[in-house]
Amino acid sequence: MTPLALPPEDRALSPHTGWTRAHLTTVADAILDGAARHASPAGAGIRYPGAPGGFGSAVDALEGFSRTFLLAAFRIAGDPLGTVPLAERYARGLAAGVDPDGAERWPRPDEVDQAKVEAAALALGLHLTRDTVWARLDDTARTHTVDYLAAFVGGGYPPNNWAWFRVLVEQFLESVGGPYSATDRATDLALLDGFERESGWSADGAARSFDHYAGWALSFYPLLWADMVGGDPRHTDRIVRSRARLDAFLDDALHLVGADGGPLLQGRSLTYRFASAAAAGVAAFSGTSRHDPGLLRRAVGGQVRHFADRGAPDASGVLPLGWHGAWRPLAQDYSGPGSPYWAAKGLLPLALPAAHPFWTAVEQPLPIERGPFTRVLIAPGWLATGTADGIVRVVNHGTDHRKPGSHQPDAPLYAKLGYSTATAPVLAGPGVRDGLDGTVAVVRGGRASHRSGFLTGRLRETDRTALGGSSGPVHWHDGIRAEFDVGGGGTAAETTIGPVVDVVSVVRGPWEVRLVRVRPGAGAEGAIRDGDVVRIGGWALSARTVVETGPAAVTATLALGGGTHSRVVGLLGLDGATAGVRRERDVTPLGPETATPWLSAGVRPDTWIAVGVLLGSSPGAPRLDLRQDDGTVSWPDGDTTTFRPEEFLPRG
Repeated sequence: MTPLALPPEDRALSPHTGWTRAHLTTVADAILDGAARHASPAGAGIRYPGAPGGFGSAVDALEGFSRTFLLAAFRIAGDPLGTVPLAERYARGLAAGVDPDGAERWPRPDEVDQAKVEAAALALGLHLTRDTVWARLDDTARTHTVDYLAAFVGGGYPPNNWAWFRVLVEQFLESVGGPYSATDRATDLALLDGFERESGWSADGAARSFDHYAGWALSFYPLLWADMVGGDPRHTDRIVRSRARLDAFLDDALHLVGADGGPLLQGRSLTYRFASAAAAGVAAFSGTSRHDPGLLRRAVGGQVRHFADRGAPDASGVLPLGWHGAWRPLAQDYSGPGSPYWAAKGLLPLALPAAHPFWTAVEQPLPIERGPFTRVLIAPGWLATGTADGIVRVVNHGTDHRKPGSHQPDAPLYAKLGYSTATAPVLAGPGVRDGLDGTVAVVRGGRASHRSGFLTGRLRETDRTALGGSSGPVHWHDGIRAEFDVGGGGTAAETTIGPVVDVVSVVRGPWEVRLVRVRPGAGAEGAIRDGDVVRIGGWALSARTVVETGPAAVTATLALGGGTHSRVVGLLGLDGATAGVRRERDVTPLGPETATPWLSAGVRPDTWIAVGVLLGSSPGAPRLDLRQDDGTVSWPDGDTTTFRPEEFLPRG
């Protein structure tokens, strides 16, 4: 891997990253040069190396074109005079791809569903390059383009963020005199409205699917659509609401970026990498955000730099399936060699001219750089903390990629109790089904239970401490079918419902005090059995070397300033508990060695037990005093938190 050659840093303009417009341009141009090296003779197909994705090599080649075309459109829009060869290249490729009789014709939206996704990228790119790429197409190529995109009109799609693809395609078609459907638009926007949640968040569908799609799709597309419709008075109220919702979402999302620019490793499609910067970028592009342009550039530049510093892209301009480097298990079934180039979304600000305030304002610090913080994120059900080591972590009581009461296998990217900017959930090997990291499980007959379908309780922040809880029957599964993987945990042929597990978290700094109670559930299987064991797993650390430092403690060099510790410490009701560390190889994209500390003990029905779960560093462990219904946590910094566990459990 050859590092990408970058311009000199400018620490006066960008005190936190040193990055300027020239750095983001260098990253974009490296990717676009790499695309040219893998292009077909007419340029319609960009065939990156690697095994085909789930839709086949023809779709992979289309993805390679459409997603890098979107990036090219950003570059062309921001510098039309300096990008003439780029515009010519993509105009030539587009004309070849939409030619129904051509040797390089693309799969159509009415032939392959994935082409509907790529049609939206084409529509957005053409909107942004009307005077350059679209203007270069002759009448035949324009007619073919309209015919190609029109194959989506009236077409179906999965009921999630894909609704935006039809909106965007038909909006472009309307703007060039092509066919469109007002009924489609009304239907699509009504569906998308139903995904809206508190504080500007949107779920990616009807389930509790909160992830990066909230930013790089469900906050991103509305503002680009607003640019497409211009001053159309039919849409004024919706656009005003979308702008306000984006700013509210950023209030939370900017807290989820680590000091090293690393985004949260949670949710599907993580191979899109710095697409995580899309929400900040589109806020700058909209020109209406209340967030300082220097802060938005810090968020964008920091996240792109995080990956570029770690070889994505390298000098070849290729983004392999993976996180920093290539790591195929991170991919979903739909992911092919062209998929990672949705990363282009994070480079949208390149569509802004060099004199724009986004480029000229001095960088402002991210929330994590202003000092330690605690924040409750209501929509996804997360308790977030940021600490001086630069790590942001969330304790999860509201997201599982399921609906409440849907007791199916856990999805590692969604159902863990914890996610962070410095760790990854175990995503390969036996630990996917026998989940340990970020779990509370009842182990019965050697099998660990799952938690999806739980109910979320109350979430609250007080005096730099966040509290929240969840509850539900645990379950075991037989005959798990992976089905088509969109980040979920698959479905089970048989599910056994077990006892109810209550979990209450009290979170401050690097510590979570995790209270656990097991209660009898419904029916015979819900009874607590002799031999049932409750097992509590801490954070999985992945690195080249992870060192065990105690019976349930490990250390690795992950974060700014030295070693990062993962520990599970018994605080209440765990006398005689068993402690250990599970070691695994090549199970996360962050390093070859992964180690997870854990504690386990026999189930004591209807009785609270508690552990301290650490990710980071601390001079000591918290202490818990629980008497009847009242608890007090004494923190290592000398402060205390008094609470009632029952207050944070769901009612009923």
